[in-house]
Amino acid sequence: MLSSLSIKNYALIDSLDVQFSDGLIIITGETGAGKSILLGGLALVLGKRADLSSLKNQDRKCIIEASFLIEGYQLREFFKENDLDYEVETIIRREILPSGKSRAFVNDSPVNLNVLSGLGSYLIDVHSQHQTMQLTENAFQFKVIDALAATNDDLEAYQEQYKVYKTAQRTLNELLAFEQNASKEQDYNEFLLNELVEANLIAGELESLESTYETLNNVEEIKLHLATANKVLNDEQIGILSNATQLRNSLEQASQLSSEYKLLQERIHSILIELDDVSTAIEDANDNLEADPQKLNQVNDKLQAIYDLQKKHAVLGIDELIKIQEDLEQKVSTVHNIETEIEAKQLAVTKAESALNKIAETIHEKRQKAIPTLTNQLTSILADLGMVNARFDIQTTLADTFFSNGKETLQFHFAANKGTSFGELKKVASGGELSRIMLSIKAILSKYMRLPTIMFDEIDTGVSGEVSNKIGAIMQQMSKTMQVFTITHLPQIAAKGNSHYKVYKEDINEITTTSLKRLNEDDRIIEIAQMLGGKEISSSAMAHAKQLLN
Repeated sequence: MLSSLSIKNYALIDSLDVQFSDGLIIITGETGAGKSILLGGLALVLGKRADLSSLKNQDRKCIIEASFLIEGYQLREFFKENDLDYEVETIIRREILPSGKSRAFVNDSPVNLNVLSGLGSYLIDVHSQHQTMQLTENAFQFKVIDALAATNDDLEAYQEQYKVYKTAQRTLNELLAFEQNASKEQDYNEFLLNELVEANLIAGELESLESTYETLNNVEEIKLHLATANKVLNDEQIGILSNATQLRNSLEQASQLSSEYKLLQERIHSILIELDDVSTAIEDANDNLEADPQKLNQVNDKLQAIYDLQKKHAVLGIDELIKIQEDLEQKVSTVHNIETEIEAKQLAVTKAESALNKIAETIHEKRQKAIPTLTNQLTSILADLGMVNARFDIQTTLADTFFSNGKETLQFHFAANKGTSFGELKKVASGGELSRIMLSIKAILSKYMRLPTIMFDEIDTGVSGEVSNKIGAIMQQMSKTMQVFTITHLPQIAAKGNSHYKVYKEDINEITTTSLKRLNEDDRIIEIAQMLGGKEISSSAMAHAKQLLN
């Protein structure tokens, strides 16, 4: 509930601080006194956009602050989702700066207007002629029926299953689309894959193949060089091994005469061993090296195949070709297995659809049972409000399509008078009739669910004294379970409030200012007497006012 409201430098309001209690709160005042200004200020803390025209003094900022007691409103999740501190007494502050910029805070945390508007929708419901158009929307009509049908748990289960169903359906559609597109590319992908498979690619083999090719392609020249090298090492007269052997023997004899030459002798001995090993390796290499035109052709063919594949796929190495091969294998395999996946996903969709159907039918049955209760209560309340011939024809029909709130279409038809046929509510009901229907619905809803603070903005315009009594009684009944504000011109309604505030204008230093004050018992008698008989209060008006208050 709204526990306090502070408005500074807004429109005709210089400074206003007011506390509110629960129950039925009456706001009265002469035409033009500023009741709409009060609503406008409240609308700002509920997320309405603002401009510089809102400032009374253009050199100072406008500040509007409202405190709400929100325990029992189940708003902890909202606060958590929006990273706000949850407080049982939540304070919303809106500031409009002289520069035209606007700032909003919830419990001192800055928020944007979307968050503010979202929170405001849970806190205050301003009932006006414009808002009655909600009545013509299916979503609101379903909400009313569901309140009486107590389908909240079923709807939560339905919406969870609806997500499962939509996810499975979306995946199935993606698979079907993939199958359709992939089938067009399948032959080409298989052709590319076969080329890569036939190439028998091995990671890192390109360097080895290129080396083998260079060797086989130059066998005769390589053998000639190896033979020359062998001769250089092994010639009896001038060969390196013969000369190195002679060198070692000389140093060995010198080391026998002096140990000073022992190290040199050992070093040349090590070199001689290495040269001998090199000589053996050269002889083996020469013996093993033979021309092999067939192998040369095989190596050349494989190299050419690899080069062609690298060019075709615009890559530089075998590792990249192997990665392309793996990707193609995955694509080809996926298409080969797609039918199995589609069958599995179709089964999942069918299973989710079956579960969803079951919940939807339960919701449908509960709604069907609740509709007669709703129509009976509506016609009863509307009869009290002067619409004695009002009738409703509300029907829900199971459809072939799943919606976010069930599997039904809703027809909410209305007839205001005898002898008239039923028609869509938005087409056949007048603004005044819609306003009374909305009041009736809110009165009914207040018995079945926790509603936010509701503010009726001159809902009694153009009604008779007897009907106004009924309207007042309805609002009085609603106020037993919720906070109800009503802005009214009718004394019959004003007298039913638990508390009464008056909006008035006064000129201070030739500046008109709007103020709000709470009336005590004597003030209320005078105010209601004036509402009955005008400025000149008669004794009969005073007596009538006291009678109404009693």
